[in-house]
Amino acid sequence: MAHSTRATQMLTKAGVPFTVQQYDYTAGTERIGLHAAAAIGEAPCRVLKTLMVAVDGKPACTVIPADGELSMKRVAAAFGGKSAQMLPPADAERLTGYHVGGISPFGAKKRVPVAMEAAVFAEAYVFINGGQRGLMVRLAPEDARRALAAMTAPLLA
Repeated sequence: MAHSTRATQMLTKAGVPFTVQQYDYTAGTERIGLHAAAAIGEAPCRVLKTLMVAVDGKPACTVIPADGELSMKRVAAAFGGKSAQMLPPADAERLTGYHVGGISPFGAKKRVPVAMEAAVFAEAYVFINGGQRGLMVRLAPEDARRALAAMTAPLLA
C-alpha cells in the first residue's frame, strides 16, 4: 500500500504533523468507519468518517465520528442551506477522486466547504482517511480543521 496519496501530500505541504496507520480493509463492509476503528484498536469517537453531502444541491463535505449519524437538518444549517442529502457514491467518487471506503477530506480533486463535528475537538487526536482504503492519518483535530479551513458545528442526529 502506498503511503503517499493526494491526502498525505496535502498534509505534508501544509506542514501538518501526522502519522500513518494502515489496516486490512474489507470490501463490502457495511459500516466502514466502525470496521476501521476495530481494525486499528481505537474508540469509534476518535476514528472519523468523511461523508459527502449536497446542501441545496451544492456539494459539501462532513467529518464525523465513525459511530455517529448525520442530522441532515443540522448539516443544512451548518452550511447555511435549507436542505441536505447524501451524495450518491458515484458522485462522491467523481468529486473527490477517491473510492468509497477511501474518501478523504484532504486532497480531494474538487475543493468543497467542509464541516467537522464539534464533539471531535474534545479528543487529543483523531484518525481520518488518508485517501486510500485501509490507510488512516492520525493527527490533532485542530490541525485537521486548519488544513481543511473547516467550520465546526454540531452535525450529529
